[in-house]
Amino acid sequence: MAVLDAPRIVTSRLAYEDSHTLARYLATGGYEALRKALSMHPEKVAAEVDQASLLGRGGAGFPAGRKWSMLRPSEVAYLVVNGDESEPATFKDHLLVERDPHQLVEGVIIAAYALQVNRAFIYLRGEFALGLERVQGALNDAYDHGALGRDIFGSGFSLDVVVHPGAGATAARPSPPWAPGARPGRGCSRWRAG
Repeated sequence: MAVLDAPRIVTSRLAYEDSHTLARYLATGGYEALRKALSMHPEKVAAEVDQASLLGRGGAGFPAGRKWSMLRPSEVAYLVVNGDESEPATFKDHLLVERDPHQLVEGVIIAAYALQVNRAFIYLRGEFALGLERVQGALNDAYDHGALGRDIFGSGFSLDVVVHPGAGATAARPSPPWAPGARPGRGCSRWRAG
């Protein structure tokens, strides 16, 4: 099979004009993987992700299952999804955020379940106005559909997700490496003695 003939997996819904809607997502198998994951033990979900060699979409392509296995147990834990796309000349996440936001939301829910986290944050670049609108709409739809909130699909697992838009110019203000630009206020240059 030539590379051009390979099946589309991550971008399979993009051929549809309404790919960002809940109706299209459900019609193309959306939230079925979540239902399957919720029927499994969380450690089994994490092991399956590790076994599948699912890679992150960052520049390093780090294996998601390995990353999850390195997390230390903690009473307070959050899942932070970095959709800033701040690497030079990248456009890999923007397309999915705008055209298939429910896929992002479902992935966040499955990851949160596997890690047993009840609060997640999706950080998106503030300049992605359409993406921000669509991800927030997808979250609202997911809550209404029962895929987010308390007792997701009757599983006993609960999760709340918040979208956090960046203020822009994230390189101008020091932030933790796991949440660039997450500090309040507008990014601005500062002079530091030193």
